Amino acid sequence: MGNIIAYIVLILAVILGTAANGFAKGANGFTLFIPSLLTAITIVGCMFALSIVMKTIPVGITYASFAGLCIIATTLVGIFRFNQLPDLYTVIGLILIVTGVLIVNLLGKTT
Repeated sequence: MGNIIAYIVLILAVILGTAANGFAKGANGFTLFIPSLLTAITIVGCMFALSIVMKTIPVGITYASFAGLCIIATTLVGIFRFNQLPDLYTVIGLILIVTGVLIVNLLGKTT
């Protein structure tokens, strides 16, 4: 699998991971069946997608990229779905995360 396909699958993993985080919030401590089931399904799909990506992209780069992008995406879900507005320090931290993901992927050695 080429790097472009691997990064597309990585984006799918981020989408599934972010969905899992949103469903987990709605599962109310896993006391609600449907959101709990959706959380489990999306987490399994996310891990499957990550395992495919790791065939091409090194594990550290894969997980650093996944974690950083998932944090950003989950923050956006928090803002738009749960009205959780980040403060200035959170925004600065998120900018640093994005910067780190870019450095790892654009400047880091991937082989």
